[in-house]
This record gives sequence, structure tokens and C-alpha cells, in this order.
Amino acid sequence: MKATNDEFNPLTEEELQAQRDSEELDRRIRRMVVRVQSGEADEEIAEDRRLEEEERKEAEEEERKERRKRSGLKWQIFSGSILTSRGLADNYRYFAAIAVMCFISIVVMFAALYADMSYSRMENDVQLLRERSIRLQEQLHRRTTHQAIRDSLVARGIDLKDPRKKTSVVED
Repeated sequence: MKATNDEFNPLTEEELQAQRDSEELDRRIRRMVVRVQSGEADEEIAEDRRLEEEERKEAEEEERKERRKRSGLKWQIFSGSILTSRGLADNYRYFAAIAVMCFISIVVMFAALYADMSYSRMENDVQLLRERSIRLQEQLHRRTTHQAIRDSLVARGIDLKDPRKKTSVVED
């Protein structure tokens, strides 16, 4: 025959597991209390305190190194935390003024460059116009002189004829 378990247990499986864990914890606490009262655990407690103190010192040293690293100017510039520092926040208006002046300086520099290019272009244009003016004056002078000579010859009754063969001009 099979043994049947007709006994009703109102606790769920999770509650039973929690109860077993609680009993195990109580047993450990009782063992530790007995050890502490008998003096066996003093060495372990001292060792635990020493390890905790070493861990705390290491953590403080790491934190100090991290703070020193973060307080360095290069790190602050790279991370952007320099913008939130107290000393820099007081001077934002000066930095804004410097930025505006730099921008104005750049604008003035490009305006001067553009003006210089325009001036050079106009200088070349003026030089070309002067050369053209000189050529036109020479042509006008030639026509005027030739016309004046012709008019004076016509007034005297002399007929003007161009030479048949080319003559060379002798310069002084």
C-alpha cells in the first residue's frame, strides 16, 4: 500500500523556503554569538576590521586620485566641466566679450582683405585706363596736328600730297 499524505499545509513553497532561510540565519547568529562570548571570534573580528579599514583607505586613495585627475585643467577642458566651475562661472561675461571681439576681428580682417583685393583690381583698371588715355591723346594729337597743317596749306592754296615712297623718321 501506498502511504498517503493527507496532512494539510497552509504555507506555500516560497514561505517554507523563507522559513528555512530564517532558521539557518538564526543558527549562524547563535553560533557567532557563542564564538564572540567565548573569545574565539575576536581574531576574526579584528581581521575583518583591518580588511575593512584597508578597503576604506584604498577607496579614499582612488577617490583622491580621481578628484585630482578631474581637477586638472586638461581634464576639465576635455570633459567640459570647466564650464561649470565656480571660478569660471563668475567670468562668463568677460569670455563672451572676448568671443565677440574675436568674431569682430575676423569680420574686420575679411573686410580688409576684400578691400585690398578691390583696391588692387581698381589699381589695375586705372593703369589700363591711363595707358588707353595716353594712346588716345597721341592719336588725337596726331590728327589735330595733321588737320591743322592741312588747313593752313589749304588756306595758302597749297595742295597737300602724301609722299610716294616711305620716309624714315629721324629721332633726336
